Amino acid sequence: MRVLNLGRRGYAGIENEMRQFTARRSPDTEDELWLVEHNPVFTQGVAGRAHHVLQPGDIPVVQTQRGGQVTYHGPGQVVAYPLVDLRRLQIYVKEYVYRLEQAVLKVLEDHRVTGHRVAGAPGIYVKLDDPFGHAALAGPAPAGDPFRGLGKIAALGIKVSNHCAYHGLALNVAMDLSPFERIDPCGYAGLRAVDLATLGVHTDWATVARQLGQRLSAQLTP
Repeated sequence: MRVLNLGRRGYAGIENEMRQFTARRSPDTEDELWLVEHNPVFTQGVAGRAHHVLQPGDIPVVQTQRGGQVTYHGPGQVVAYPLVDLRRLQIYVKEYVYRLEQAVLKVLEDHRVTGHRVAGAPGIYVKLDDPFGHAALAGPAPAGDPFRGLGKIAALGIKVSNHCAYHGLALNVAMDLSPFERIDPCGYAGLRAVDLATLGVHTDWATVARQLGQRLSAQLTP
């Protein structure tokens, strides 16, 4: 897998380049992983509903081809776009999503943070009152509030075309989290977004981008 650190880039241009790469690739095309830091933008998935965008203000809202609802990208967040031939990996979408989440869990582990999956809600979450504790999430989620006590630290949304995946995931490092208050993150009203800095982890974008690149490469190399 070829890993490219693209630095700070606008969203629309990157999405267009991902679609072009995927459309022209052949069975012999090497998989790539793009690591990007975006300018502020709200992105809406194909099933996204307008009422989940509360007050976008001066931040543009861009319709995309990925799955999922609305999320926010901005400075201080590592966005990873694996451009992967799932047929070559001999895996289906469910396993692919699991591997993406596993890479994020390992990066958090590198910083002594314990991440969690929530059934039916792709992405990675942390316990707000004990982000460094190792206990698993206990019991069923509270009725009507499946994210009680949790904060979302990584969002995930992918698109698969002719067995080839693009779009990807976003891991919050040290960013202005206030734009998440202008939306229902991933379609969940009241869901709190957090970053590593909020948890007391002091690191930088370049360090986490390198770590995430290594972890994703390990998960997605045949």
